[in-house]
Amino acid sequence: MSVKTIISENRSYWNQRASSYSEVNQMELHTESHLRWQQLLDEKIRSRFPDRSRNEIRVLEVGTGPGFFAILLAELGYDVTAIDLTPNMLTEARRNAGALADRIHFYEMNAEALQFANDSFEVLLSRNLTWNLPHPEQAYREWSRVLCHDGLLLNFDANWYGYLYDEQAKDSYCRDRENAAESGIMDQNVDEGTGVDFSIMEDIARRIPLSGIQRPAWDVDLLTSMGISVCPDEHIWKRVWSDDEKISFASTPLFLIEARNTKTAEAEVA
Repeated sequence: MSVKTIISENRSYWNQRASSYSEVNQMELHTESHLRWQQLLDEKIRSRFPDRSRNEIRVLEVGTGPGFFAILLAELGYDVTAIDLTPNMLTEARRNAGALADRIHFYEMNAEALQFANDSFEVLLSRNLTWNLPHPEQAYREWSRVLCHDGLLLNFDANWYGYLYDEQAKDSYCRDRENAAESGIMDQNVDEGTGVDFSIMEDIARRIPLSGIQRPAWDVDLLTSMGISVCPDEHIWKRVWSDDEKISFASTPLFLIEARNTKTAEAEVA
């Protein structure tokens, strides 16, 4: 299956899910998740750039979806650019941003082929995207390219489709579905009248490289080989997830890849 086909299928799938996915972001914006995530992101960025005012710090969100991170950072006054492969997601993001939409630079763009010059941003962040890419190595190289030297990378992700390759992971995934149902919480892994066929994403996940790879070890190895300083946090979910998320996604804990773009020109050539 060609990369173009996977990209086309991804775009089609997430176009269909844009509305229901946006509802999840809207819930986050109106619950404690808003403050938890906003404080975490601001803390990470301010720690890296303590002497810079927020409006001087250029932030790129890759795979903004319905705009959650972009909105949180625009509220704080950062100079925010947000991209997504999916037109319907960008429509939802602009709607969710409301009055802030004019302060966020939205673009339809492929995460693996960024249309920005080298050293364009001080910060690049992403959530729940890398697992879904046909060429994640290329994405990381592109992200490093557009980040300034010593720029900050914050990549939040999980081993979302590992259950397709591992029986123990599948058992744990099924238990999550049972526990979510018993708890009466919203389960984002179940079609609750959204009209979305989740088996489509499973089919795509079987054909993309990271579904069967244990992370974040893979990310750390790749970035280290690129000459980038990496500090993974496999417990970040404890700080930002709601109680419902901790039940629904117990077998797929969110991790953070925090990296300093220390790659030299020599490493780039190599």
